[in-house]
Amino acid sequence: MKVGIISGSGTYEWPLMEGRVKETRRTEHGEVTLTMGRVAEVEVVHLSRHGPDHRCLSNHVDHRANMAALLDAGIDCLVSTTVCGAVDASVAPGSLVVFDDLYFPSNRLPDGSICTWHAQPGQVGRGHWIFDRPFSGETRSALLEAVEDIGMIPAVGCYGHVDGPRFNTRAEIAALASFGVTAVSQTAGPEVVLAGEAGIPMALVGYVTDFANGVSDLAEPVEALLERMRASTGIFSALIGVVLPRLGRSEPPGIVHRFG
Repeated sequence: MKVGIISGSGTYEWPLMEGRVKETRRTEHGEVTLTMGRVAEVEVVHLSRHGPDHRCLSNHVDHRANMAALLDAGIDCLVSTTVCGAVDASVAPGSLVVFDDLYFPSNRLPDGSICTWHAQPGQVGRGHWIFDRPFSGETRSALLEAVEDIGMIPAVGCYGHVDGPRFNTRAEIAALASFGVTAVSQTAGPEVVLAGEAGIPMALVGYVTDFANGVSDLAEPVEALLERMRASTGIFSALIGVVLPRLGRSEPPGIVHRFG
C-alpha cells in the first residue's frame, strides 16, 4: 500500500518521515519534486503543493503535473490536507474538517482551462466521472476515527474551492454559505476532480485557521491565522500518523464511463 500525501500552506516538508528521498518526476505536464519515505511504517509519497518557501501561490500550482507525478509514483490512495477558512460559523478556528462534498462549479485550473485529463477529442480513455459523493468513503471513515483518536471532534461538511490568491469578500462568502459550503481554500478542488477521473480513492481534510470574511462579528488579527497555519503541520502530522496504518485497498468514488 502506497499512500500519497499532499500538503499545503505551512507544511513544506512532512515531519517524522523515515528514509526520506527526494525525486524529480518528469511528466507530460511538467516536472514535479516528490519526497518518498515511510511514515508509521507505511510507504508514502509526499507532495508540497506550493513548494519550498511557498514558491507557488495558488494561481501558480500545476495540478495536472502534480497529480501525474503522484500517479507515476504508483500511489494507491491519496490524502490531501489544506488549511482553510470557515464559512460555517459553527466550525471554529482550530477545528479539523473531513470533507464529504465539493463546491467547485467553475471546474477550471489556474490557467483557465477546464479541470480534466480529457483535453483532446478522441483521446483514448476519455470519459465522464459519475459519482454520488466525490470522496472515498473508506478513507474518510478512517480519517474521522483518527481525528477522534488524537483528541479532537471532527467537523463534516462541504469544501468550497475559491480561486485566490486574494481572500474573499464578505458578499462572496455569504454566497458560498447560501450554497452550503463549510470551509474554503484555494487549491484542493482540482485535486479532487483529477483524482476522481484517474480512479484514485481520495479524502480531503482541512484545518481551520480563521473565520472567512464576515462570518464572525469580531475580526481576528492576521497573526492569529498565521499562528494556526504554523500549528497545522503538527496537527496534520499527528492525524496522518494515526490514519496511515488503517488505510487499506478501497474503491474510488463512483465510476468513470470511458470511451475508446
